[in-house]
This record gives sequence, structure tokens and C-alpha cells, in this order.
Amino acid sequence: MSDIPSALDLIGRGAEEIIKREDLEARLRLGRPLRIKAGFDPTAPDLHLGHTVLLNKMRQFQDLGHQVIFLIGDFTGMIGDPTGKNVTRKPLTREDVEANAQTYADQVFKVLDRERTEVRFNSEWFGSMGAADMIRLAAQHTVARMLERDDFAKRYAAQQPIAIHEFLYPLVQGYDSVALRCDVELGGTDQKFNLLMGRGLQEHHGQPAQIVLTMPLLEGLDGVNKMSKSLGNYIGINEPAIDIVTKTMKIDDVLMWRWIDLLSFEIGLAEAARFKQDIEAGQLNPRDLKLRLARELAARFQGAAAAEQAIAGWHAVVRGEGDTALLPLSTLPVPVEGLRLPALLTAAGLTASNSEASRKLKENAVRIDSQVVVDAQRVFAPGFEGVLQVGKRTFARVRLTAI
Repeated sequence: MSDIPSALDLIGRGAEEIIKREDLEARLRLGRPLRIKAGFDPTAPDLHLGHTVLLNKMRQFQDLGHQVIFLIGDFTGMIGDPTGKNVTRKPLTREDVEANAQTYADQVFKVLDRERTEVRFNSEWFGSMGAADMIRLAAQHTVARMLERDDFAKRYAAQQPIAIHEFLYPLVQGYDSVALRCDVELGGTDQKFNLLMGRGLQEHHGQPAQIVLTMPLLEGLDGVNKMSKSLGNYIGINEPAIDIVTKTMKIDDVLMWRWIDLLSFEIGLAEAARFKQDIEAGQLNPRDLKLRLARELAARFQGAAAAEQAIAGWHAVVRGEGDTALLPLSTLPVPVEGLRLPALLTAAGLTASNSEASRKLKENAVRIDSQVVVDAQRVFAPGFEGVLQVGKRTFARVRLTAI
């Protein structure tokens, strides 16, 4: 166990709020491993960096000697979390839940220490609950209390339907903490109501109320909206190292500090403060620090060798330093007659549309193997292989094959 002040500093890094911090300090002084829980509903098969904000905090608790519980809400996933929703969320099927849960379990150990992680499913206790047990649980809170939740209150005021089963979700999540006898529960700021529900239910069942630690919602690549697959502003932890590197390098300098605070294990708070001073004094290029963060993230999720290859490939394209053959090669099927350049750039995912590609060509922002290209009528047929580039930091090494 680390000394208490240092432990509290690490635990508090990036946290939005710690409810009952004095209780956390008191439990740390007991000298026993605390039980730390975070719940994840298996609503999608892949995790992205936004999900890892909680995983990173769990890993920091592990590094301090505590036991973490990665709770897969296979039971709650079939209810559908109403948090932040203005409509009733569609429940998942048992098949969806099981498939997504397995994928989650395969991914989390890219961050968590397997030896100090319990992977649990809340169907372990809810699967054996009868109707009478669920009614007793539902009796613990009133409708008025449930309507204190912001999203419920807004839907009620707007006369949008709220299904009865949605009121059960916070109670079910709260009871998870009772079943697992948690000392600390982690969650995003949007989960605060549900996390506090756990405190109340633990007290009702004669347990010490858990400490609640909320983490901010990570902004995505756009620097504005919460990272989300539906918005396309995310980095998936299963993405190739080169994609992790190139996407990280595109974030703006303001967002970089936020990501360092919430995602980096290697750049400590004191070091980050020194870097900020160096950048303000013109002694450090923000790009170099961003590259260090990109390397760390790529190495964490895809391994050190893949990360170094990705960094070398990035240097080769963006800075003209090295061999672009280090970039991973993607196969792109095209018609036998080939594609005009705007369509090719769009098919390769480098532009959102052919019109955007045409505009980039007119701006002299398109390169092929480092050479500027402006001819929108140029056709690329199966057999072509090279590095397509739009702007300074959007590129792909492709080989065209016939459909």
C-alpha cells in the first residue's frame, strides 16, 4: 500500500467528484485491500478510449494494492439503461448480451491487472431473485425520488413515456453494490444518481455506504462532444496502432491536456505541469508531447512493437523522415475499370464525400507518395499501391484489387 496522501492524490487525479472523501481516507487507513466496482452494460461489442477512463482509474486502484470488480451488467443490459436518454432504450436480447459480454472480457485486460480483477455478472444474484424479492427492492424508493433524476424529470415534463421497468434500473444497479459489498463505486458523471442509490441500499442492508467517485465524460476527437461511436469521434482500443497514433495526433492542443490527465499512466501530474510551462515558454512543441501520448496509447492496446512501427510510419508520411513501407497496407477493392481520384479518396476513408475530395484537390492538399496531385479525373485501377494523403495528418497506404 502507498502512503495515504500519495494514494489520495492518485485516486483524485482527473476525478470529477469524490463523495465522502473522508470515508475513503478512513478506509485506506484500515490497511486492507478495498473492493472497487465499476459496472458496464454490454450494449456494444467494442470499447473505446472513453470507456477506458473508468478502467484507468480501476487500474490505479490496483496499483495501490486494491481489488477491482469489473461488473458486466448482463441482467441490467436486458432492462436498458435510461441514463441520458429522452426515450425508452431498447433492451438487449440474451444473445446480444452474451456476445458483447465476452468481447468486453477479452478487451479489459489491456488495461486491468488480471490477477487483481474479479469479472462478475449481475445475473449471478438477480437470476435467482423471485418476483417477491424484486417487489421488496422496488419498495425502497418512491416515484417522487425517481423523478429527481434529470432525464426522468425532463421526459415527464415533456409528456414522453417512461416505462415502469426503467425505474428499476437505478435500484438494480444500486443493489449490485450490496451483493458485492463494495467499498468504492466508480462511474461517469451521468451515473451519479445510480451510484448514490447504491449508498442508500447498502445502509438499508446494514453495510457501510460505499464511497462514490465520478469521472468526467471524455470528449472525442472533435473536442466538443462525448466520445461516441455514433458520432464517429472515437478511438477504439482494438483499432490498429497506426489509427490510434494518427487519430491522437489530430486532437487539438487544449484537448491534449484533458487526455493526458484522464488517459496517461506515464505522464504524471507534476511532469505535465512542467511540460505546460515549457510549451508556454516556447521550449517544447505540443506536437512532441502529443506524439508521446499517442505512442503510450498505441503501446497499451496494440503492443510496443506495433506502436513504434506506427510512430515511424507517421514520421515517414507527415515529416518525410523514414520509409512509408512501415505503414500497414490496406487492401481496397475497386471496379476493374478503376476509380477516379475523388472517389478513391472517399473509398479509402480519407474524405467524407467526393465533393470534399474535389475541394481538397483544388486546395493542393492531396498527395500520392508525397507528390501533390490535382487532377480529379485521374483514374486508379487494380494493381495500384501507394500512400494516399489528404492534408498533413490523414493518410493510408493502400493496394487496389479488383472487385
